[in-house]
Amino acid sequence: MSVPVLSLLIFVPVLGGLSLMLLPRGREETIRLGALTVCAVELALSLWALSQFDKGLWQMQMVENRPWIESLNIRYSLGIDGISVLFLPLTALITLMGVVVSFKSITLKVKEFFVSLLLLEGAMIGVFCALDLMLFYVFWEAMLIPMFLLIGVWGGPRRIYATVKFFLYTLLGSLLMLVGIILLYLKGGNTFDMLALAGQNYSKDLQLLLFWAFFAAFAVKVPMWPVHTWLPDAHTEAPTAGSVILAGVLIKMGAYGFLRISLPILPYAAWTLLTPMLILSVIAIVYGALVCLAQTDIKRLIAYSSVSHMGFVTLGLFALTQKGVEGSIIQMLNHGIVTGALFLAVGMIYDRTHTRQIRDYGGLATTMPVMAGFFLVFTLAAIGLPGTNGFIGEFLILLGGFERAPWAAVVASSGLILGAWYMLWLYQRVFFKQVSDTVRGLPGLDGRELSIMLTMAVLVLAIGIFPNMLLEYTHASVERLVSDTQQVFAAFAAR
Repeated sequence: MSVPVLSLLIFVPVLGGLSLMLLPRGREETIRLGALTVCAVELALSLWALSQFDKGLWQMQMVENRPWIESLNIRYSLGIDGISVLFLPLTALITLMGVVVSFKSITLKVKEFFVSLLLLEGAMIGVFCALDLMLFYVFWEAMLIPMFLLIGVWGGPRRIYATVKFFLYTLLGSLLMLVGIILLYLKGGNTFDMLALAGQNYSKDLQLLLFWAFFAAFAVKVPMWPVHTWLPDAHTEAPTAGSVILAGVLIKMGAYGFLRISLPILPYAAWTLLTPMLILSVIAIVYGALVCLAQTDIKRLIAYSSVSHMGFVTLGLFALTQKGVEGSIIQMLNHGIVTGALFLAVGMIYDRTHTRQIRDYGGLATTMPVMAGFFLVFTLAAIGLPGTNGFIGEFLILLGGFERAPWAAVVASSGLILGAWYMLWLYQRVFFKQVSDTVRGLPGLDGRELSIMLTMAVLVLAIGIFPNMLLEYTHASVERLVSDTQQVFAAFAAR
């Protein structure tokens, strides 16, 4: 009997978190070590799943399919392909980093904090593994609660405002997605099976209606312009671990939803609305970059940079070419690593200075030279320097964009120039110039922080130099997805 590795990936952090709830207060050190152990086991499981994955197949692998609510034909159906498999170790790694960075900074309600992190991890893994639309929706909504708590309880001074805004934006989009799921169920033969629904012959009008219903949920989560305004507030007020998970994994869910649902199930609508989607993507790239230049808060600047970088992701997705879609998947992974690393670094600096205002800094390279070196690596990766992991994703996206819509790729290229401008400007203001009173005499990185920074820097450089170690997982599934959507659209166009 095969090991149900995907179920283990979902329920190990959930059961681990619930187990921590049984520990009495006053055992904070045990709770921290318990959360660390669970996350380490989760990372090992995700790497084991990656090692068992057959890169040459486009079909779903490690499938688990059991009845759940039989009266409605809802099934506990899990599986991964080349589009989803790489997000499992990313989620496990980012959550592990969030736990480690919170060892000293979280002193209030320690047990509840780490339980929330572990429950969030289980829900995120569930989204990437679900093959039943209703199961997908359950995990999608389950993510809301622990993230709501992470920001609302352990966040900054304006945490209530940020939390409510995040909750309302996401909930509204999710409700419209639920309407779309129900409509798909009724029109697709009373099934929630994503693979079965992708083979249905829906009318043009129904596809367009359903596309916008799912777009409401996915665009908010990406976030695409103009429904992006919750992200800077959430990032700014969230604790370091919350910002890292939000940037590293959570905002990837929207783009993953487009890949898993919108493109394969609604191919006619995706092709018909290709130009509006490219326009929204290009606006996000340029707008996000320009707004970064006006920021005075470090975390807020990095948050707006995510809006710009995720604009590249949606540009690649809706270029609907092999290079564009592969570039988007790799860019999501690389953005998770780089932006997660930037938020980790900012959190470590904030723990020492208790300010995020750029004007309060200056000369940090003098007092924390090791941090300055790591931050430079992550800055160069964020602007897509060749040799870092940030380069290959943007390069493939622009190649795919030129194949589909040269005008979009040309305008998007300006985002690269603006990205270099705001990131190098940030680095100059924080690490160079005259040493400010805020940073004078700061202690250097301890062993725990050094291990975090070293891990992220190694990943940045390793993926940048050997990008094919990720790309080879995506080739077969992306080729099949692009081919199928093109064939369906051509069939509709021929009518």
